[in-house]
Amino acid sequence: MKLISLLFTLLVLSSTSYAELNKELASDKSKPTIIALAPHIVEMLYDVGAGEQIIGTTSFADYPEQAKKIPRIGNYVRLQLERVIELQPDLIIAWKSGNPSDDLARLEQLGFNIIYSQPHSFEDIASEVRRFAKITGHTAQGEKVATKFEQALVKIKQQYQDKTEITGFYELWSRPLTTVAKGSWPQQFLNICKVKNPFKQVLTPYPQISIEQVLPASVELIIQPLSVNQKEREAFNWEDWSIIPAVANNQILQPNADAMHRMTLRSLTALKDLCAEIDQTRSFLQQKHS
Repeated sequence: MKLISLLFTLLVLSSTSYAELNKELASDKSKPTIIALAPHIVEMLYDVGAGEQIIGTTSFADYPEQAKKIPRIGNYVRLQLERVIELQPDLIIAWKSGNPSDDLARLEQLGFNIIYSQPHSFEDIASEVRRFAKITGHTAQGEKVATKFEQALVKIKQQYQDKTEITGFYELWSRPLTTVAKGSWPQQFLNICKVKNPFKQVLTPYPQISIEQVLPASVELIIQPLSVNQKEREAFNWEDWSIIPAVANNQILQPNADAMHRMTLRSLTALKDLCAEIDQTRSFLQQKHS
């Protein structure tokens, strides 16, 4: 009888300890649950090993493949505040210039912990990777991928720093025809790959222009990024303008817009690929003019 009583006592103690352990694990915020409010934020979190902590995101967060399964709680126009309240994330990571500011202000008033992402350069990507890794409990992984990214960036810059510039036009959008200038995200691609942008000095980062403004620039290359998420988009019909050297020589590149325009580790692969393609155009032009 004493033996049965002892076993029962041990069983109760064991159950109590197990319950306390579960409670302790549940209260561990070293790896918080996250709502990530932009595709580039989702990618970065997966890159540092925090993908499984994401419990909500916005439209177009489709990379990596696992991200497609994350519940959607809105888009760049409007967030579903009731869903955010229902999910009760430990942390919200928002895109400062890409999310509705009024919704974010409301979430802050409700007491949610919000931090903001706003990378402007390739160097900023490495910094944000480290920051996201630290706040999500993946510091070592973040340092590893950020350092690798920085080293690869230096190598690409060195590879193209002495290349001869060629004049290029970057088509961000076709209707209205929109390009890029200083202060824009894609301009750094042009800087590193040694492409002279005739609209670089325009004050607005993403100026709308007319084809008549493009013609005098004697553009040797046209960069026309396309995205699978923009199926309704009609790219500009350059074939109607054979007077432009890039069109006459069939020097029109169509890189992956998602990889280029999202501020993530993947954008470095897009940079490397773009510079290599531009270098082929450079070689073509050099042979043509020799």
